[in-house]
Amino acid sequence: MSSGLAPSAAAADVQSKQWYLNAMDAQDMWKASTGAGVKVAVLDTGVNPDTSSLKGQVLGDEVPEAVSHNATEDYNGHGTSMAELIAGTGAGGGMQGLAPGAKIVPYRVLSKGVSSTDRKKTPSVADAIKAAADSDAQIINMSFGSDIIDPDVEKAIKYAHSKGKLMFAATGNDAESKNFIGYPAAYPYVVGVAAADDKGKVGAFSEFGNYVDLAAPGLNVPYWCDATLRSYCDEGDGTSMASSIASASAALIWSAHPNWTANQVLRSLIDTASRDWPKNKPSNYLGYGLVRPRKVLENSDINPGPAATDPLSFENGTGVTGGTASPSAPAPTSSQAPKNTSGSQTAAAGSTSESSDNTTTWVALAAAGAVLVIGGGAFALIRSRRKA
Repeated sequence: MSSGLAPSAAAADVQSKQWYLNAMDAQDMWKASTGAGVKVAVLDTGVNPDTSSLKGQVLGDEVPEAVSHNATEDYNGHGTSMAELIAGTGAGGGMQGLAPGAKIVPYRVLSKGVSSTDRKKTPSVADAIKAAADSDAQIINMSFGSDIIDPDVEKAIKYAHSKGKLMFAATGNDAESKNFIGYPAAYPYVVGVAAADDKGKVGAFSEFGNYVDLAAPGLNVPYWCDATLRSYCDEGDGTSMASSIASASAALIWSAHPNWTANQVLRSLIDTASRDWPKNKPSNYLGYGLVRPRKVLENSDINPGPAATDPLSFENGTGVTGGTASPSAPAPTSSQAPKNTSGSQTAAAGSTSESSDNTTTWVALAAAGAVLVIGGGAFALIRSRRKA
């Protein structure tokens, strides 16, 4: 593990590149909530706790030994970037998180980037979800995905839901080619997050379908360039970023309303999301709209609805549509094509640019061998994806 990491002088102005902080009125929101008291489990490539922005923010000691392998060592910078987007303090010129009062519980999960020597020790996504479900982290962020259904992951997600966790996942970055339906975003009880830009327009790369629930900023967002964590790169595009910013938005709300349930936090995000289409007809591209936690925080009388009622019960009981079951299948059309939305100035947002090929790369859920083994069954299973 490296220590004392700090951005290079060239990256010292990284916070000026975080356009969405102004668009979402972060400074005003922080007067009401910084996310204090909320823990976010980040399942990713590992989270390095030694960047200037994450010092004191990462609770590596709270990860159970059985799933702790290299949790605080990041092999490509992706997980650390996501953690900073959520809870970075901005200290030392580092990236500023949207919920700087929140804490991060890190998990490195099995993916294509894990070395062969680490593969046996690295926890599966299912094992990491179960561990996070048994922890006191309220939110689970999963900025990764695959087009393969994994029954163990689906079972773990249902377990996490039963434990009252609020789960967010990236919807995917291949809309212009494959537009596959991404898991875990398409599983019941997971909030699929699309990427939008500073105009409130969905990114051309952002995968679409009726498993898209919300949208958040996901274009032109800074990120760590690589595993050395010495400099930030500009203009990162991806639904990974969007998922993290949505998780941070939930942390702000839950901190301000600690007695709310996951259902109530999510419902408040849905009710206040920016959209110019009927709420009862969510968009295949931006779901219920662009997250605006400020609208929740500024209304002390907001009604979060019933504590035990799932605000996505309709989606969670309906088969998922809108993506492709195989790379060769044609992308479907939709009556709700990418477009600008009303209130985009204060909304979280994504763009029409290509997704980047570094930290925003779509992280695969399974090792290459596992994909080959179960890939043949994907088409038969893909149709019933989101049945609760």
